[in-house]
Amino acid sequence: MKGKLVIFVICETAKPKKASEALQPQVLKSAPHYFQRAVPQQHLATQEDVVIGGHRGTLLLKTYPPDHLLAEVTFDMSDILFDDMIAFKEEALSHLWGYLQEKGGKDVEEFSEEYTAYIVSDYSGDPEQFFVHKERIAGLLKTEKLPLDSGEVEYTLSSQIKYAKDDLVIVDWDGAFIFDAGGDYESTLELLELANWQLLRFRILDRDIDTRLLSVTKIIESTPPRTKFFFKPGEVHAALKQTMLLRTRSISEFQALEREFKLVGDWYSARLYELVAKKFKLEELRAIVKDKLDALEDVYTLVSENFTISWEQRSRIAEMIGWYVLLLGWLILLILDFYFYKY
Repeated sequence: MKGKLVIFVICETAKPKKASEALQPQVLKSAPHYFQRAVPQQHLATQEDVVIGGHRGTLLLKTYPPDHLLAEVTFDMSDILFDDMIAFKEEALSHLWGYLQEKGGKDVEEFSEEYTAYIVSDYSGDPEQFFVHKERIAGLLKTEKLPLDSGEVEYTLSSQIKYAKDDLVIVDWDGAFIFDAGGDYESTLELLELANWQLLRFRILDRDIDTRLLSVTKIIESTPPRTKFFFKPGEVHAALKQTMLLRTRSISEFQALEREFKLVGDWYSARLYELVAKKFKLEELRAIVKDKLDALEDVYTLVSENFTISWEQRSRIAEMIGWYVLLLGWLILLILDFYFYKY
């Protein structure tokens, strides 16, 4: 089966990239009128020819400004189902990981998202004709060398969207098959890359909140209890400031993720993204991150209550001290009166 193989890896970069001209893929299938303005735009950094495993391809370095890199390599394959495809894909991924590290990628192998799109076009008839190879298709989608059970094959192929009579997209966690007789796959590929980018950002935010919770815990453990009535110890002030910054940064990043990509309705782009998001379990990951943000909020409240003295508390303390001074004064006057009366 002749087709194209597209493999991409997305990661963070330690060196923020300046935005170049945004890429504008041609959108032929239905999408909301705000699509091009609503979704984050890719920017092309470099393009070069590569040879990997004896196959010649085109390697693109794209960016999601300011701090994410996307390396995408495309091969024209005479047989997209050939026996050594999984080994070839692993070799290509290894090349992309090394390439991204050279370009300033951060935690490339641990915190990156890789994905493979198998694209079949230039055919006539329904795409279901290729289901004579459904066991092989399911195996490639899962990057699984073992023969799959028939039930697992059917389950894998069921995660699909069919829009026109001659197109079909099958989505799995590790890859997707895109069947399009007219070769209109660019917008579908971009949506798959956007979903992987969204997944990566949730994973990174989840890791960062864990780190921040640990940092706040250390702050609480190392900060002495309040020891002065009217002045905050320097350590307490620093603890509160750092906790507030961590909390604010986490909330801001989470809200940005919520805000940046919203496609709703029955448009093809919205339905495809909904299918991919469900397969990637983005909603479950979002809920986990939200719970950790709530935990960070609780910790911040705890720190605020236990390491600060409010103005109301201070006024009460001042009032109490005033009463003690007044009582002491009256006591001194009584003692003096008693002394002069006696002598």
